[in-house]
Amino acid sequence: MKYLFVICCLVFGILNNAFALNLDKMKARFLSSDYKQAIIEGEKAIAGIEHSTDGLDELYYLLGLNYLKDGNYLRASDIFEIILREFKGSGFKEGALLGLGDSYFLKGDYQNANAQYRKVIDGNPSSKLRFTAYYRISQCALKTGDTQQAKEYLSRLKEEAPESFEFISNKDLDTSCEIYYAVQVGSFSSSTNAQNFMQKLIQNGYPAYIEEAKALDTTTYRVRIGKFKLRQEAQELENKLTQEGYPTKIYP
Repeated sequence: MKYLFVICCLVFGILNNAFALNLDKMKARFLSSDYKQAIIEGEKAIAGIEHSTDGLDELYYLLGLNYLKDGNYLRASDIFEIILREFKGSGFKEGALLGLGDSYFLKGDYQNANAQYRKVIDGNPSSKLRFTAYYRISQCALKTGDTQQAKEYLSRLKEEAPESFEFISNKDLDTSCEIYYAVQVGSFSSSTNAQNFMQKLIQNGYPAYIEEAKALDTTTYRVRIGKFKLRQEAQELENKLTQEGYPTKIYP
């Protein structure tokens, strides 16, 4: 998920690093997306520790993030649970809760993901990670079709942190408007290619349209179909399009 880098920086910025000599290289590998090598180094470091040591929770946390980014969600969740179980007073507890929630989310278990994100807020309403938790909860709600809850937490994010990374990066989710579901069938860097593809879909009887997404100096043209109030309706269209050979993804 794109917020892992932000969470990593937030949590590491709060705490002192008792494992500086060992973890600096792991952090560098994480930031350069060299997750497999970071995992090798982290597991080797843990294997060499014979007793509880100050900073061990940070080592586990960083290892969990690398497993998460490397796609091993089961191992990532195991490690985050170790932090929550064995290091109850750890400063990485809230980060571990988010990491555990992310591992569930990426496996499609939105109910358990939602529960972990809520623990961040319930345990510490003033947590530095609460805005990330708000956003994650809204995404779980959208995935399960609970648009009311999604709007509630997006509204909280807008009211409490309008300048936050989470809100600025997702201004397209306007909480003042009705949330709807669409099926994306293509994404292009060229406006002409997007227009041509959209016209082809329209000729085939689909109410296609283009939405622009801007990031820095880059514009992406997303070709989408439908504006449904219910996620189930979008899923029915997605199934039909998939059978016809189109690559599909439901948004949000």
